[in-house]
Amino acid sequence: MQAAWMIAAAFFFASMAVGVKYASAHYGFFEIVMYRGLIGMLVMLVICRAQRVTLATRLPGMHVWRNVVGVSAMTAWYYAIGHLPLATALTLNYMSSVWVAVFVLASTLLTGGLGDIRRQMPLALAVVTSFAGVLLMLRPTMGEDQLFPGLVGLMSGLMAAMAVLQVAALARMGEPESRTVFYFSLACTVVGLVGAALFEGFHWHWPQIWWLVGLGVLAALGQLCLTRAYSRGSTIVVANLNYAGIVFAAIYGAILFGDQIPLVGWLGIFLIVASGITATLLRGRAVPARPEPKAIAAKAD
Repeated sequence: MQAAWMIAAAFFFASMAVGVKYASAHYGFFEIVMYRGLIGMLVMLVICRAQRVTLATRLPGMHVWRNVVGVSAMTAWYYAIGHLPLATALTLNYMSSVWVAVFVLASTLLTGGLGDIRRQMPLALAVVTSFAGVLLMLRPTMGEDQLFPGLVGLMSGLMAAMAVLQVAALARMGEPESRTVFYFSLACTVVGLVGAALFEGFHWHWPQIWWLVGLGVLAALGQLCLTRAYSRGSTIVVANLNYAGIVFAAIYGAILFGDQIPLVGWLGIFLIVASGITATLLRGRAVPARPEPKAIAAKAD
């Protein structure tokens, strides 16, 4: 059942990205974040009420940190979606698994002995392969005007890694999925409102407003499925199935937007996915000499 939750989350997030792509032609990305959060918050209020889950939490500090990195990751990702081919933007965001591996390697280099460093060499090779995939993917698919969005998309994966680690921590503390998603949606609403008021202004485009409604509902459903998947069973299974979102995005991009990624670009995507799965499996099999954070990777929005 956990696999079904993750595949559903990947589909909902890829479908949400389509809405973001269309809406970005008419709205600023802070405004999109605001509507995504507002609609998601209303959806989660209904779900919390149906599940009889209260909004009171004993872990406010953990929610604050989860929302700081989560909203940052989502805002960066939405910006990348608006300026890059759909599959490219999703792949960069799904680098979160590789970023977690970077955290592990950095910790080993700083505190581990020579034996620990040698044991982590396969993981280091997976990380290097993944970044080689990034170079292959970005070079053929981006013009000079897309370099900055590409870097923003890459950073969205870094922040998503930190956000999902916090989602897992909240689940281990017994926090209900619906409450976690509600507070994330609330944070999106506040940040989007402030950002739009300060930098972009507010717009009303009809009938394009329905793209905002749709992406908000899809994002809430995807976040709920994602949180439920990570709270049940093996995170290794979840992290690997998460890459199904790239397949959905590639199909959407080709059919709806005419995205054409050269063969070398697809090779880069393949290397990123393969190395991400490899890094997840290596972390799952490793027995570290010291306690290691539960390493997972997925969408944080």
